[in-house]
Amino acid sequence: MTRRIIIVTAVHGPSAPFLSEAFASLRAQELPAGWEWRWLIQEDGAGDDVAPHVPADERVSFRQGRRGGPGVARTIALARADGDYVKVLDADDQLAPGALARDLAALEADPSIGWATSRVLDLLPDGTTAGFPGDPEPGAIERKTVLDYWAAHDYRAQVHPATLFVRRDLLIALGGWMALPASEDTGLLLALNAVARGWFSSEVGLLYRKWEGQVTGQSAHTDTSERNARMAVVEARARALDHFRWRSPTGSE
Repeated sequence: MTRRIIIVTAVHGPSAPFLSEAFASLRAQELPAGWEWRWLIQEDGAGDDVAPHVPADERVSFRQGRRGGPGVARTIALARADGDYVKVLDADDQLAPGALARDLAALEADPSIGWATSRVLDLLPDGTTAGFPGDPEPGAIERKTVLDYWAAHDYRAQVHPATLFVRRDLLIALGGWMALPASEDTGLLLALNAVARGWFSSEVGLLYRKWEGQVTGQSAHTDTSERNARMAVVEARARALDHFRWRSPTGSE
């Protein structure tokens, strides 16, 4: 029986031209025997700019919907997620070689691990890459480790939410991505860390594109009032999950 990894991508018009590079990085992934991937592309909106860039491949499905931001687009795509695991891949990013196989190996080897992340390199406009310090030690990430670090370091986590690979049932139980205009992926990361052990791979798993049109580069993303509100609700959710002692069924105390 073939088992499946679901790749979920939210996209809007400006980022659509990058889908071809994201697809190339996905096609280059090698999985163990008995595994396959499916790519769910969900447009945040219903315009005419995205569809021409969607690859013609039977493993790729494309849907549109009313606008609500990337978190809403990813979460609505979960209705089509018929696999054991879900991997997020932003439309403008690229998977590094071996990323899916490493994530899969970590979770298949240890039922107490609910999610995985990996090292990131920034992909700069000139095609070069740049890393940054502060990665944790490779291996298991205990509950609340990311949450407490994030709270103590100006709301910056030591692992990147754009690299998340997660058990589908756990993702569904947490409601998918948070209903926020931004930081929705950080909210999911911290909720996951509140309820389940994770994993960090020190091998590069993602090339994170830096370009003038990316949402996180816009001035609204760093507006102090909104940022403080986002961080407050992100932390409150994760702390509440811990307070009520909600745990992933595969998690450990």
